Amino acid sequence: MAAEKRPASNAFGSSQLVVKRQKSNVDLSDGKAVTITNGNATGGTLMQAYVNSHVAESQCLIILGSVLWKTYGQCDNFGVLTGHRGAVLDVQWSRDSRIIFSASADATVASWDLETGLRIRRHEGHDEVINCLDVSKRGEELLVSGSDDGYMCIWDPRQKRSIEDIGTAFPITSIALAEAGNELFSGGIDNDIKVWDMRKQSVVYTMTGHTDTITSLQPSPDTQTLLSFSHDGTARTWDIRPFAPVDRQIKSYVGAPPGLERNLVRASWNSNGDRIAAGSGDGTAVIWDAQSAKLLYKLPGHRGAVNDVRFAPGGEPISKQEIPG
Repeated sequence: MAAEKRPASNAFGSSQLVVKRQKSNVDLSDGKAVTITNGNATGGTLMQAYVNSHVAESQCLIILGSVLWKTYGQCDNFGVLTGHRGAVLDVQWSRDSRIIFSASADATVASWDLETGLRIRRHEGHDEVINCLDVSKRGEELLVSGSDDGYMCIWDPRQKRSIEDIGTAFPITSIALAEAGNELFSGGIDNDIKVWDMRKQSVVYTMTGHTDTITSLQPSPDTQTLLSFSHDGTARTWDIRPFAPVDRQIKSYVGAPPGLERNLVRASWNSNGDRIAAGSGDGTAVIWDAQSAKLLYKLPGHRGAVNDVRFAPGGEPISKQEIPG
């Protein structure tokens, strides 16, 4: 039985909103940059980019907001998914790579057929901006979303309405499911990372250390470590093994300032778990050595804040700039 939800606020832009994404003054009309819009949304907000390594090389795709790109040959844009009435803030692949799930500022989650480009279902249940989305890795395929309304909703992709709603005291800005699906990690404007028991829907323990909003969470490839990023300008790693010490923080990584826009910047692991990348408010992509926390590269080129960085499935970034010393 889903928990009873708080009534919706009178205005979409209520005081609970924590989305700090001001419109950039950068001129993007010269053809040297790409702005991503969705349907009739404005602002060109792009919050999530993914490379899918589970499809054939000739059809490898990148999702940018609601735009699909091939990553080989001429890197053609071959599809635009329209239907959301607000910015697309997160996207995820289904396990079979046939469906794309998106979370939007219009307070809905949507599922899209990759072959036809048509929306399969519009999932409704949140009252405000949905900031983050994740897909279960094992068992029944489920979605979990986090919103400014303070709720984490669990979805069966075959149903329109959420099947469970977990209420919290603060807006949720980042979310991640454990590999086994038994735990859920959440972060918000209270600066803390909470670890939830999915069966009991209660907090098992809390990890503290960040001093500002948590914007990104991702378990490591070996499932032993959690990566977080925050508006305090640091990425951090945490020991999420059972029976770990009370102080679970492992490393702190600096060099990626949040910038004045204070977007929900994401961080990620490479496939080996020995490199960490994050976007930055200074227009660079930042890469660290996971073990030593040494800043390896600052990759320039963007003219505005970099909201998300993902490693190519098979190796290092194509272009890089090493930091001397």
